[in-house]
Amino acid sequence: MIIVIPVSENKGKDSPISEHFGRAPYFAFMKVEDGKILDIFVEENPFAQDHVAGAVPNFVRQKGADLVIARGIGKKAVSVFESSGVKVIRGASRTVEEVVRKYLSGE
Repeated sequence: MIIVIPVSENKGKDSPISEHFGRAPYFAFMKVEDGKILDIFVEENPFAQDHVAGAVPNFVRQKGADLVIARGIGKKAVSVFESSGVKVIRGASRTVEEVVRKYLSGE
């Protein structure tokens, strides 16, 4: 499973979650299997400055996202994800590692 989280800084597992999905400067991508984080990498959002409707969700989907965990995310982005089978969880805060650990523990 690939979990994607929009982040405001590139600090790996300690990256803080961005307030806004589409304008996040970076995205953290985590490969998770059997309840364990196997790999994490942070990539720059190529659309952070030139926000075009649908561009960011399509970018994230093309990276293999199965789940997006965000603080704030618009209805259009959620619709794009859900129509392609990508689950979205809203209202997250803190760091990438904390959020993923909470998700994996069922919180």
